Amino acid sequence: MPVKSAPAYQARLKQLYVNEIRPQLQKELGLANLHQVPRLEKIVVAVGTGRHKDDKSYHGVVVNTLRKITGQQPVDRLSRKSIASFKIRAGQNRIGVSVTLRGDRMYEFFDRLVSVALPRVRDFHGVSLKSFDQSGNYSLGVADQSIFPELTFEDIQTIHGLQITLVLKSAGVEHSRALLARLGLPLEKEEKR
Repeated sequence: MPVKSAPAYQARLKQLYVNEIRPQLQKELGLANLHQVPRLEKIVVAVGTGRHKDDKSYHGVVVNTLRKITGQQPVDRLSRKSIASFKIRAGQNRIGVSVTLRGDRMYEFFDRLVSVALPRVRDFHGVSLKSFDQSGNYSLGVADQSIFPELTFEDIQTIHGLQITLVLKSAGVEHSRALLARLGLPLEKEEKR
């Protein structure tokens, strides 16, 4: 008798996108082909070490934070240019740490960001509508890593911010905005003039 294997895991938000959001967006945006519908390609979470570039304990805290909130091992980013006034040499100084998320991990992280982390921000009125670039990608800065519930009290003793970039495959800003609104990103209300 053949053994049934467990169904492959798929993130909750990915299932929601494939089954409900994608067909609705195709109809709403008037797109002929399903492949024209905007979608999340990857999420890049990065932390710049700035003036702490030579501090190994600060680097360790940043790496630990990114590992806990993303579930992936971060990669060091090295300087590309030499800048004498900042004592930086090309390819020798760690100036930041980043993680690139794709697939189910990307959807899981986005789901936790929207439903758990962002509501914990004080005086939160939605994320800015001005953070889209010309291609329709969205960048979000987080001033304090303590909004992520995965971190313990010891993990937030050294406070640092992080940059979250949502890379979207879309025809432009309007399509990206429609997708992010459907996925649950709390965009601030547009002011009527």
